Amino acid sequence: MCFNVGVVTCGPNEAVIISGVFHGGNPSMIVGGRAIVIPCLQKVQRIPLNIMTLKIESPRVYTSQGVAISVTGVAQVQINGTNEKMLKTAAEIFGSKTAEEILFVSKETLEGHQRAIMGNMTVEEIYRDRKTFSERVFAVASTDFIQMGIKIALGQGRTAEVRRDARIGEAEAQKEATMAGAMAKEQSVQARLLNDTEIARAKRDYELKKATYDVEVNTAEAEAQLAFQLRAATINQQIKEQDFQVKVVERIQEIEVAEQEIQRQANALDSLVKKPAEAEKYRLEKIAQANRLVRVLEAEAEAEAETLRGEAKAFAIEARAKAEAEEMAKKADAWNEYGEVAKVHMILETLPVIARDVAKPLSKVNKITMVTDGPGEIGASKITGEVLQIMQKMPELVKDMTGVDITKQMVPA
Repeated sequence: MCFNVGVVTCGPNEAVIISGVFHGGNPSMIVGGRAIVIPCLQKVQRIPLNIMTLKIESPRVYTSQGVAISVTGVAQVQINGTNEKMLKTAAEIFGSKTAEEILFVSKETLEGHQRAIMGNMTVEEIYRDRKTFSERVFAVASTDFIQMGIKIALGQGRTAEVRRDARIGEAEAQKEATMAGAMAKEQSVQARLLNDTEIARAKRDYELKKATYDVEVNTAEAEAQLAFQLRAATINQQIKEQDFQVKVVERIQEIEVAEQEIQRQANALDSLVKKPAEAEKYRLEKIAQANRLVRVLEAEAEAEAETLRGEAKAFAIEARAKAEAEEMAKKADAWNEYGEVAKVHMILETLPVIARDVAKPLSKVNKITMVTDGPGEIGASKITGEVLQIMQKMPELVKDMTGVDITKQMVPA
């Protein structure tokens, strides 16, 4: 078996990575030289070792004060061909990649680190101490680039808002010293004033935004607190309802147990008390029926006797009424015969009864208190006189009622 053998070469600005058979697990890495390869059995990868310049732009990044600034940085990256370990790492990551692809990955990595550093610094720190800013970006980014087999060198970072504040370049150094110094001083003053203005404006914007954010945060916290309280109240209500349901079930069970106990006691009562009581009741009912029958018979006998007595009494009343009627008839005949004399006689018989009835209330009085406001009799004689005055008015009253003047009918003794 024979193999076609080829020769690959590379310049000093690139490296060749040869892998496959005859190399085991470690590929061969050649920088600026040549090597013999066997096609189909070995693979050749080229990696550029040129220095690549990056322009890292970070527009509108918010600093730690909440101020939005734009920063443009410059960096130079190169795959480290002098370090075998870093070259191997780069071969694993960028094997067969073009310089543009390596440049893109490096740029994205640096931009991310630059944004992160800007977010942790103030405007003054970025502007006045750009060296520290660059060192921070370099320190953070170096770790990632070493792990990719790339060495990095950073240029000086600068802000878009203070570009007029950039240090005087080499072109300014060629001008006359006095003019360059004056112009540099003037630009420095203008930049400082502009920077102070921007800082004041940035602080104002920061305070306004912070106040807005505080309102939103407080509102969100209040809403969350209300939602929590509402949820807690709902859960407490559900717990109370469940407790109430448990109590209802327990109460139902207690009622069922009580009913069973009542039924048991009723059964015991039925066997021990009710049946003997029913027998006693039956005996007493029979005795009561016999006594009731005796009373009925006695009542019937008494009623019959009462009926006989009533009939006898009615007969006597009837006889008495007939006698009284006959007597009244006779009196009427006599009154008709005697005329006014009989009427006067009847009225005179009635007057003592009237006097008695008039004086009757006085007999029931325990104590009499008499008050007078003028001359005259007081005491018992006063009361007797008033009664006699009433009796003296009786003839006039009789005359008004019957038309008989009893004073004319009276015969002097």
